[in-house]
Amino acid sequence: MANDRDDKKHFPTREEIIEFIGMSPTPVGKREIARAFNIKGAAKIELKKVLKDLNIGGDVVKGRRRFDKPDRLPPVDVLEITGIDDDGEVLAKPNVWKHDYEPPQITVKSIRRGRPSAPGVGDKILAKLRYTGKQTYEASIMKVLGSGPQRVLGLYRPNEREGRVVPTDRKDSGEIAVPLDDHPDLETGALVLTEILPGKHFGLRKGRITEVLGNINEPKSISLVSIHARGIPFEFPPEVELQARESKATPMDKRTDLRDIPLVTIDGADARDFDDAVWAEADTDPENEGGWHLMVAIADVSWYVRPGDALDREAVKRGNSCYFPDRVVPMLPFELSNGWCSLVPHEDRGCMAVEMWLDKNGHKLRHKFCRGMMRSAARLTYDQVQRAMDGQPDDTTGPLVDTVIKPLYGAFDAFLQARKRRGVLELDVPERKIELNEQGQIVAIAPRARFDSHKLIEEFMIAANVCAAEELERIKQPCMYRIHDAPSEEKLEALREFLEGAGYTLNKAAVLRPRDFNQILEKAKDTPEAELINTVVLRSQSQAMYSPDNIGHFGLALNKYGHFTSPIRRYADLLVHRALIAGLKLGEGGLPPEEGERFEQIGADISGTERRAAMAERDAVDRYVAAYMSDKVGAEFPGKISSVTHFGLFISLQETGADGLVPISTLPDDYYVHDPANHALVGQNRGKTFRLGDQVVVRIADADAATGSLALRLAEHADITARDLEERPRSGRRGQQNRRSSPGDRSHRHGSKPGFRSGPRDAAGPGGTSATKSKGKGAAKPGGKKKTTPKKQRKMVASDRVARSNAKRGDKPQ
Repeated sequence: MANDRDDKKHFPTREEIIEFIGMSPTPVGKREIARAFNIKGAAKIELKKVLKDLNIGGDVVKGRRRFDKPDRLPPVDVLEITGIDDDGEVLAKPNVWKHDYEPPQITVKSIRRGRPSAPGVGDKILAKLRYTGKQTYEASIMKVLGSGPQRVLGLYRPNEREGRVVPTDRKDSGEIAVPLDDHPDLETGALVLTEILPGKHFGLRKGRITEVLGNINEPKSISLVSIHARGIPFEFPPEVELQARESKATPMDKRTDLRDIPLVTIDGADARDFDDAVWAEADTDPENEGGWHLMVAIADVSWYVRPGDALDREAVKRGNSCYFPDRVVPMLPFELSNGWCSLVPHEDRGCMAVEMWLDKNGHKLRHKFCRGMMRSAARLTYDQVQRAMDGQPDDTTGPLVDTVIKPLYGAFDAFLQARKRRGVLELDVPERKIELNEQGQIVAIAPRARFDSHKLIEEFMIAANVCAAEELERIKQPCMYRIHDAPSEEKLEALREFLEGAGYTLNKAAVLRPRDFNQILEKAKDTPEAELINTVVLRSQSQAMYSPDNIGHFGLALNKYGHFTSPIRRYADLLVHRALIAGLKLGEGGLPPEEGERFEQIGADISGTERRAAMAERDAVDRYVAAYMSDKVGAEFPGKISSVTHFGLFISLQETGADGLVPISTLPDDYYVHDPANHALVGQNRGKTFRLGDQVVVRIADADAATGSLALRLAEHADITARDLEERPRSGRRGQQNRRSSPGDRSHRHGSKPGFRSGPRDAAGPGGTSATKSKGKGAAKPGGKKKTTPKKQRKMVASDRVARSNAKRGDKPQ
């Protein structure tokens, strides 16, 4: 107690802290401030809060862990238009900004839309600036200076004369020259944003570094590449953080008291937020013998995020949370996603809950929604629950086995019966989990465990989502449905042709249902081609999306389905909560009457942000895996052919699930024809065939963490030389002679050496296939071969990788 009193005695005022930061010739950290004012112990927590308030208020600015006095902008400056906010205000930032803290917020006034001179995003303007307080300015346009520049994310690499920036985008193979003196202390591997300078240049493109994001050699920079490359918003505006910080506990008011019900959360061991809880018991109604009474409770996010407020505007812009191996980029700030909206054990939390009554066969008899107050009885993991059910409880699960866990599994068994009757599409596609150490480095890439406890939670969530969609239709409120269309005719025809070649027959009925696909999957079960069949069936499916127009969910075999169970991380679920609150008159935070008119556009927007997040997450995994494999160049690994293209084979390594390319120029000597219907490359002279799903052994030729690319060679044909591994310039072209060919010859002609290939020429061969030739060492070489390395092949394969990744992604029921 004495120490606490001493800490408070020496605690400085806000004015003293501001004066200390302002008098310092360099930015200062929290530790230096604490040392200067002799702040110790618990008082350091108070200092952290004061500094955050000063930053939000604009009295100080925060860079990378350090604080500085805010600099005022000149009265006239060159600005860059950065976007338009939700109120229609045009936003800008200084064209040149060399500080390591965020630039001030600038609002541009008096822009008349539609005028030829009106600037767009990325354009430069000359403007008068007026300071309006708290690090904000109002700008008046004097002159529109021109179109905005192209920006490139890349890795910095200096030489004696200039710096070079190597793009992280696989589709951009040209380096950028930047001045050395702009950033003389920048190290090799720095992750930078570079602005391409206008004008025509001989040789390399010219640019200037506008922002330094970190270093690729730091493990946590790997996800940062994907975040920036995909444009994922990852910093919350000050007003959003302030609103989140000012949030308080949900009041009881007229809520239903659910605190005596032993609801539990069941999540992965590495879960960061807990937004759903479950409970079940045998139904005591004598007329429902063997039936079940259960509840799904979801955090009441709508109490904190109201329509049109700062949190809501940021949430709809993000659309969803993004999950990376080392971090989460949340839809909502930490104070909500991991605080008031996280159902932590033994603490009161507001919730939206749905009770359900099932018969013994899993048929839902009725349901009822309420807005309640709950108290989680335990935070459990999938592994814990499964072990408890298998007879190995621990100290946490032991007291819950009979009263909580076994009833949950009883209701789950009933759900499984209903699922089997519906004929849900039952794909078995393994997932991989990246395990990191405390330094953020990969220690293992292993198959993700899949227990009945996972399936239990999925079935409870699916049932709650169905109830939400049915209830909104009943009370005539707008619903943001999760829709999943049946496969297109083109995809079905291609799938039928492939399956017939593999000895399987897909029903040719006019209307196919998921159970028709399940018959094929069941036949293939436990056969060598089982994984292959699952993969091609998955790739034939449509992509799920959000829409107010219901067409049902094909994969789940459901007529009505809307996301309700994760409003912390999905904006669609928040809309469903608001609609339920408004329609059932459950209090504040409901959906405004006019909001339903915007559902179509919102659905399109959040479907887009979901795809953006999925691509960023896959990109990050690719980069982590490439970093993990970078010290294994030359090593051999077993794998399977996961995709066949006219320019080579994509191989999925069995141990890690990593995907890499074996270029067609490195395949055994033959004349290869791409047979897309049978997913194969067929050798025309010697009959060698490479087919989707074939087992192969490959060597790692190159692994690049910056782009997430793996270049592979078939082990029996791999001659990895220094030429494969050396770093070559990524710009400039060698002269290339015209290729001689007979009339109508459209084949690719590749040298057999791994470091050389001619430019790709793809066209239809006999039967609509593309013919490709790979010549042996004894064959004559065409003149003017162009050097390449595994890195240069990335540009050629990037578009196919994107398409293949999109096809690879299945729809998650939650």
